[in-house]
Amino acid sequence: MPQPKLSKLEFKIMETLWAGNECSIRDIQESFPEKKRPAYTTIQTTVYRMEAKGIVHRLKKVGNFHVFRPAISRDAAQRRLMDDLLALFGGHAQPVMTHLVESGKLSLEDVKEAERLLRSLNKERES
Repeated sequence: MPQPKLSKLEFKIMETLWAGNECSIRDIQESFPEKKRPAYTTIQTTVYRMEAKGIVHRLKKVGNFHVFRPAISRDAAQRRLMDDLLALFGGHAQPVMTHLVESGKLSLEDVKEAERLLRSLNKERES
């Protein structure tokens, strides 16, 4: 089953859940910077929608609030995001790589690590 696509707000909520693993809606809301903090009801509605999409699980009820945990890994969410990004470039990684190099966000060590990974994947495919 393909991973659900996360909105910007959903991704920020997931960052909080991945960091704490189990959080209430209040915990999630308070993890946002005070000046940019969404309303409690905004977070609540978003989390409930994420639960319906299978992105989070309701773990337990404590008093009058629920505790949630991530249902998808950070790696799975990032892979979906990268696939969507590459789709914008027709599936070609070269424009993305060029931008990363020109912006200074891709180091020579990053390239060497990518080469090591490519060699490893090629060996696995040949076996």
